[in-house]
Amino acid sequence: MTTDTRAPAGPAHAAAEPVAGLAKPGALARLLAPIRAHLVACAILSALSSASGIVPYIAVAEIARVLLDDPDGARRAIWTWVGIGAAGAGLWLVLLVQSSRIGHYADAAILHELRGRIVRHLGALPLGWFRAAGSGQVKRSMTGDLEEMHEVIAHALGQLTGAVTVMTVASAYLFVVDPPMALIVLGVLALMAVFYRISMRSMTTHMNRLIAADQRISAAGIEYADGIQVVKTFGTGGRVLRRFDDAVDEHTQAFAAWVAEVRRSSAASRLFGSELAVLAVVTAAGLAFVDRGTLAVADLVAFLVVAIGLPNSILPAVTAMQGVRKGRMGAANIERLLARAPLPEPAHPRRPDGHGVEFDRVRFSYDGVTHAVDGVSAVCRPGTVTAIVGPSGAGKTTLAGLLPRFYDVSDGAVRIGGADVRSIPSTELLASMSLVFQDVALLRDSVAENIRIGRPGASDAEVREAAVAAHVHDVIERLPSGYDTLLDAGGGSLSGGERQRLTIARAILSGAPIVVLDEATAALDPDSEAAVQDALATLAVGKTVLVIAHRLHTIADADQILVLDDGRLAERGRHDELLAGGGLYARMWAAQEGVLA
Repeated sequence: MTTDTRAPAGPAHAAAEPVAGLAKPGALARLLAPIRAHLVACAILSALSSASGIVPYIAVAEIARVLLDDPDGARRAIWTWVGIGAAGAGLWLVLLVQSSRIGHYADAAILHELRGRIVRHLGALPLGWFRAAGSGQVKRSMTGDLEEMHEVIAHALGQLTGAVTVMTVASAYLFVVDPPMALIVLGVLALMAVFYRISMRSMTTHMNRLIAADQRISAAGIEYADGIQVVKTFGTGGRVLRRFDDAVDEHTQAFAAWVAEVRRSSAASRLFGSELAVLAVVTAAGLAFVDRGTLAVADLVAFLVVAIGLPNSILPAVTAMQGVRKGRMGAANIERLLARAPLPEPAHPRRPDGHGVEFDRVRFSYDGVTHAVDGVSAVCRPGTVTAIVGPSGAGKTTLAGLLPRFYDVSDGAVRIGGADVRSIPSTELLASMSLVFQDVALLRDSVAENIRIGRPGASDAEVREAAVAAHVHDVIERLPSGYDTLLDAGGGSLSGGERQRLTIARAILSGAPIVVLDEATAALDPDSEAAVQDALATLAVGKTVLVIAHRLHTIADADQILVLDDGRLAERGRHDELLAGGGLYARMWAAQEGVLA
């Protein structure tokens, strides 16, 4: 019989549990279908193991009954029960090991398959989805959700099956010994179940409130950590910390409200589910029946040996049921991710004739109602630089994102070399362009490998040439291990400008004929900006270049400037022409020059 002494979950135990009502029924079963046979075998072995595990307790009870009923002639029967108990213990261990082995094997197999499916599916999703969802959803699916499924496969299934088996076998034995006493014992445990259900009836409401508070705490904490320099420099820490304190207060109030509502029912469930309660009831009722002559002392001993351990068999079942709820939640999240529509691949692929870019009456909407880009037309010729500028929210990044198919247009077309980007295979489309963003993405790998991503087959010499062209070679040489220095996702000791030049070296190495720069210098100090601008000038030679710019002086020499306003093309021309026109661009320029002055 199991000796798990964990208490049934009340607020203190369930606070981290996902809300079961949010889970999608059937998702877990569908994802685990490939290992169903293994799970059935695991459940059967677990049931047999648990049944064998209770045999030694029954054997002890029977030895006590034999000694009390026939102390003189009990020797042979005692040794028979000793043998039965020992055999049960041995069989319990063998079956437990086999059940665990099959369960963990099935767990490793299905999680390996699911990770492969998720990774392959992520590779087929539109890039715009990643920018919208961030890394949080991917991380949750690859780690947290799969971990919840692991708990179901490797642990919860065996615990639940074992607990049900122990309860069934033990209850059957107690009914054979004395039905009235067995009913009393089960009545105590039934009261525990009733109060537990009462304590959990409002779990969904309270958990939704707690989850919302947790999210606010996380957001406020990240905001404070990420903006620590600004907070310390400008003294805004009090306001940021107030948001964090408010979120903590909300979490505390939510938790206190739950505790206040369920404290009595939770305490009652713990009381009736304790060994002490069963011991007290069995002893009191048993002695009363013994005094009345309806229960033998030997039978009372059997209840004291077997019934007392039943609460410890129920508690793993409670834990397992919570694990199944979380597993269903994780499976539903994974299934929703796998159900996301991949980027459509062309049925009849076309090859671009050149690398000129054309936006032809392009419209795009995120919500199907409001157009983030509305009727924009422009031609970007090879060897030229096209700058896209405009107020915040004008649609600059959205327009540029339609070129690599972060999103597909709602209307109109985006073409490269006369071919609609939707008719170009996605791998070929992305290989034709280098994308440099304000947010630098580095891998946990060496400096050389971070650059070599641009062209995986490049030699060390070619990697160094790209670094020299990006004005970052000298920086790399000063690192502890040079090009072999390992970086983390944040770039280690590299500054923002140095990390940016590293990604530019990656883009130079790729040799792609189209370059898209999304505010690549917006967050840099003047010295870093100058170095990055030099690197970008090298990258742009002979390419079709699209630049999303916030600092207008960085694109004053562009061949054409597209000025967007509320998703529409408000102006088009060169820097001098737009200044002379006195429109939106001229006002933006005057505003920035006034600030700089």
